[in-house]
Amino acid sequence: MEFKQEMKKRTAHIEGILDEYLPYPEGLQKTVLTAMNTTVRAGGKRLRPMLMEETYHMFGGTRKMIEPFMAAIEMIHTYSLIHDDLPALDNDDYRRGQKTCHIVYGEDMAILAGDALLNYAYETASKAFDMADGEEIFCVIEAMKILASKPGIYGMIGGQTADVELEGTPLSMEEILFIHKNKTSALIETCMMIGAVLAGADKEIVSQMELCGEAVGLAFQIQDDILDLIGDENEIGKPVGSDEKNHKVTYVTLKGLEQSKKDVQDISMKAVDILKQYDEEDGYLTSLVEFLIHRTY
Repeated sequence: MEFKQEMKKRTAHIEGILDEYLPYPEGLQKTVLTAMNTTVRAGGKRLRPMLMEETYHMFGGTRKMIEPFMAAIEMIHTYSLIHDDLPALDNDDYRRGQKTCHIVYGEDMAILAGDALLNYAYETASKAFDMADGEEIFCVIEAMKILASKPGIYGMIGGQTADVELEGTPLSMEEILFIHKNKTSALIETCMMIGAVLAGADKEIVSQMELCGEAVGLAFQIQDDILDLIGDENEIGKPVGSDEKNHKVTYVTLKGLEQSKKDVQDISMKAVDILKQYDEEDGYLTSLVEFLIHRTY
C-alpha cells in the first residue's frame, strides 16, 4: 500500500510536468493540438518518465533539466500508441479505457497527432539546453543522441516494422525477442540511459542501465502478452484477446502461460540485480521494477 501511494504521488508529479510542456490548443491547428493533448492526458502508468526521473535521482541528479526529457519520452510513447491503434496496424477502438485517437478525431487527425507528438518531443527535449550549465551541456547532447536513436529504425520503429511484416506468420522465438526488445525495451532503455547520462554517470554505468532497461522492457512486454490473454478488461482498459483476434503469435503462444509467468519473474530479477548495485538510498526504483512483475494492468 505504501509503494502504491508513493507511485500515485510520483504519477501526479509527472502529470504536472506534462501539463507544463504540452502545447496550448489554438489557431488553425487547434484540432491536432487538442488530439495531441487529449491523448497524452488519457492516463496510463507514466512508467517511462518515472523510470527516467528515478534513474536520474539514483545517480545524484537534482536539476530540472530532466523534466523536458520526461515530457518528451511520454510524447514519443503516446505517438507510438496512436499509430499502433490505427486501422492499418492493430485497429483498436479503446486504449486506457477510452476511445482511441482515430475513433474520436478521425484517422487523418490521428496520423497527424502522432507525427506532431514525435516532432514536438524533440522540440520539448531541446529546452534542456537552456537549463544546462558548463559540462551539463555535453550531457544534454548525449541524451539527445539517445532520444534520437533508440525510438528509431534500429530501435522501436525497427521492432514495429518486424511486428507488422511478420504478423500472421509462424514466428520463431528469435523473431519475437527481436520485436519485444526493440518495440518495447528500446524506449525503456532510453529512459534509464538518459537518466544516468544527465546525472553525469560514466559510460560503464550507462551501459548497465541499457541492459537493465532491456530486461525491464522484455519482462514488461511478456506480462503484457499474458494480460492480453487473462487480464481484466476493466483493469487493462481495453478488450482482452486482441492478439488472438489479430492472429498474433506472442511469447505466450510459444512458451505457454505458466512458463511465460516464470520467465517474467526471472528476467525481471536480472534488472533488479543490476539496480541493487546502485539503488541504495530509498530503493524506490527497485521496488518499481518488482511491482511490474506482478502488475495486473
